[in-house]
Amino acid sequence: MLVHSLLDRAAAAAPDADAVRDGRGRWAYRELARLSHAFAAWLAERGVRTGDRVLVRLPNSRHLVGVVYGASRAGAVLVPLNPGMKEFHLRSVLADSEPALAIVADEDASAVRKLTSVAVHGIGDVWREVERLADDGRQAPAAGPAPHDIAFLIYTSGSTAAPKGVVCPHRQVTFAAAAINAVLDYHPGDVVFTRLPLSFDYGLYQIFLSALGHAELVLADDASDTALVNRIRSCGATIVPVVPSLGAMLSSLGRRDPGSTPTVRMFTNTGAALPAATVAGLREAFPGARVVRMYGITECKRVTIMPPAQDRERPDAVGLPLPGTEVLILDADGNPAPAGQVGEIVVAGPTVMAGYWRAPELTDRCYRPAPDTGEIRLHTGDYGLLDEDGYLYFEGRRDDMFKRKGHRMSTVEIEAAAMDVPGVRAAAVLPPTDRHDLTLFVESDLAPQAVLRELATRLEPPKVPAVCHVLERFPLTLNGKNERQQLTSLLEGSTA
Repeated sequence: MLVHSLLDRAAAAAPDADAVRDGRGRWAYRELARLSHAFAAWLAERGVRTGDRVLVRLPNSRHLVGVVYGASRAGAVLVPLNPGMKEFHLRSVLADSEPALAIVADEDASAVRKLTSVAVHGIGDVWREVERLADDGRQAPAAGPAPHDIAFLIYTSGSTAAPKGVVCPHRQVTFAAAAINAVLDYHPGDVVFTRLPLSFDYGLYQIFLSALGHAELVLADDASDTALVNRIRSCGATIVPVVPSLGAMLSSLGRRDPGSTPTVRMFTNTGAALPAATVAGLREAFPGARVVRMYGITECKRVTIMPPAQDRERPDAVGLPLPGTEVLILDADGNPAPAGQVGEIVVAGPTVMAGYWRAPELTDRCYRPAPDTGEIRLHTGDYGLLDEDGYLYFEGRRDDMFKRKGHRMSTVEIEAAAMDVPGVRAAAVLPPTDRHDLTLFVESDLAPQAVLRELATRLEPPKVPAVCHVLERFPLTLNGKNERQQLTSLLEGSTA
């Protein structure tokens, strides 16, 4: 199946049902399909063909949803980026993806044009042309993509300083979306409220899940924090995907202002586990809502989901494998570990993506053939265990990878950004733990706040460390494991 087929099926079954709404209006499924055809025609007019990359760096809006489906119709490979991505990483993604063109917010077009030789279009001008083409009845080119063609490059933090593009073919994306919905059951009448950026795969898949359920997707755009609960109530939201920071905010705001009985039937959570206090707060503020735990990474989308009816059971588990998905726990020798023993989480099945864009060594390291069948399995580098009943318990990530505020990142990319600051001679990052937040150590003559200010111009907000410590000299080399251990001891000794 192709990504835009999800929209076409919804438009055929429920053409007049609301498909997507933002702060400026809404489109029914019929209208969204019409505009996605016109956007595909717009791309074709500019010479974009199957396999060409189209980089998009936009805030959440109806237009972005039309772009997602229209790019699929044209056979383009969409490269969705967070509008908060700073120049430091944007340059890397532009060089790596080599897009045929880029579409950005109108106010960002001039700055992005300075970074690349490809055509950069402001979304305002683009959409005026799209609407004209739609009024003329223009359709997508007849020659579209095949299921094995790439639908998206989702850039995520990797084991190097630069973001790495996960190759997401149509077949895997649509299978993953259908498998997720087989468990979560988005259905007609559901209103899916998301504040997650659509560049984040957790946000992006809300588009597809909504289409599968013939549900309405409501985008929070730039709504203020304090207005979120009112927005959820006013739009009649029934499903709200959250990461820990958003879950905590909604829990606090909802309990402070109970208001009318909310309509939310389900919160979903991935990216990092919700604290027990947040789960309890959401249940108190939104009576009757289930809080559904999940585990997954971009490289295979979703892996496990706790069945919604079991949301109060096994509170430390992150669910059962998706339909069609096999989860293995391998020990240090690569052998299956017995139930209850911690090992590496390895995933097999149709949700496993196609590796990393132009990174064969990294792909070979993470996507490996099974020794008996040759089937490609994803070695996640994450660790967990399966209980006797097949429920997964997540234990932790590889040393240099972690999630903070729902965003996946690596110590390496933050250290690279710190080393880009003039005056910083060495840098090392300690991931957050229950004893301390994300912490940066630097060798520099700069003041700590000066380093953090510079990092804020290079990194998205969740990746900026909470604390910076300036040292005259690092204990050991930047690459040594002992150095990190000594820095941890130094930090925890100072905060004990």
